[in-house]
Amino acid sequence: MRRWMMLALGTAAQTVACTFLYGLPYTSEALRRDNGLSLGQVGLLVACPTAGLLLTLIVWGALADRFGERTVITSGLAMTAVLLSLAATVNGLVPLGVLLALAGAASASVSAASGRLVIGWFSARERGLAMGIRQTSTPLGMGLAALVVPTLAAHDGVGGTVLFCAALCGVVAVLVGSLATDPPRTARPAGQEPAANPYRDSALWRIHASSALLCVPQFATNAFAMVFLIDVRGWSAVHAGRLLVLSQVLGAVSRVLAGRWSDRVGSRVRPMRQLSACIALVMGATALGALRPSPLTDLAMVLACGITASTNGLAFTATAELAGSAWSGRAMGVQNTGQNLAASLTPPLLGGLIASAGYARGFMLAGALAVAAFFVIPAVRIPAAPSPTAAPSPNAAPNLNAAPNPTAPPNPTAPTNPTAPPAPERDSRTD
Repeated sequence: MRRWMMLALGTAAQTVACTFLYGLPYTSEALRRDNGLSLGQVGLLVACPTAGLLLTLIVWGALADRFGERTVITSGLAMTAVLLSLAATVNGLVPLGVLLALAGAASASVSAASGRLVIGWFSARERGLAMGIRQTSTPLGMGLAALVVPTLAAHDGVGGTVLFCAALCGVVAVLVGSLATDPPRTARPAGQEPAANPYRDSALWRIHASSALLCVPQFATNAFAMVFLIDVRGWSAVHAGRLLVLSQVLGAVSRVLAGRWSDRVGSRVRPMRQLSACIALVMGATALGALRPSPLTDLAMVLACGITASTNGLAFTATAELAGSAWSGRAMGVQNTGQNLAASLTPPLLGGLIASAGYARGFMLAGALAVAAFFVIPAVRIPAAPSPTAAPSPNAAPNLNAAPNPTAPPNPTAPTNPTAPPAPERDSRTD
């Protein structure tokens, strides 16, 4: 059961970080009212946490590789709680912006280390499912923010909202610090060369690039689904919002199902490639629905919102497995940085295209980038799946440092033990 406890802690940590990051936009009206800011200044403040996060993801990943996940997550969330508590006491664009940026930088620790914690505790047969569950932290955090923050901001202002986020981060920091355990990993023997840099091979770069490309259709639908339903289909904002709640649920479910699928087929990149083709088709259907609106247009949009989120967990799992335990923190930091950059750039750039050329062309471009991702995703060799009858102890974490020689022929004269577990896979080159 220990591995499931680690999954719960990692998911909780990422959820509270997402509540802060995605909840801040819901305070826009309170920021204008309480601080006398213009809409442009409010937009700048809302972007500050993301800017801080982008600048520190790789640094936090390197710290996770060096000091372990529990230390990094606990210290990062504790720093976030302190900085948000300070932000609740100040007013004005500059002091509030600085503290929010620093809080975003501190919260990046969770993005860099929580996935590493989860992957380290699960074997390859369950890792996709575990990361799919962990990736539901994004819609969970967004849902919690949408449920609580608007009411809190209306009654208690910006200060009450950031104190709420600070309290969440503080509570989870205590839980992680007291309950989390870093996965056991084999120490490098004295004199052994450090793990090779996984970035010498193109596979990891291609995972990063394809993930960034697939962020475009995901955030195209997230950013413009509501206005699309209002403008093209004539929905009211209330009814469009209710429909999009369903799409968020589908997005969470699709992440879990995609992870389970990857465990069953023994590959992360094969489902990722097939899903990218499905994303391209659904985005094409949504573009066609923009040209010829009908009730099927609504269905296409809901499906697009759901399926475009399905590849996130697969990409993170593939990144960690390709990088190996010695590099997984830094690699997941790079992965997070690329995805967040793509997510930040998609709404303004695609919004400009939609404003000038219409929804159909905007969604067609997003679908075309999914096609490009299909060809960028690497074809990584799939090792033979271990025997299901020789599963490791449920509470034992997999050894991500073992590196058997996959090309060595078996020794026919060696005695065999039918009850012995198989040799662990080499995570630095598995998919």
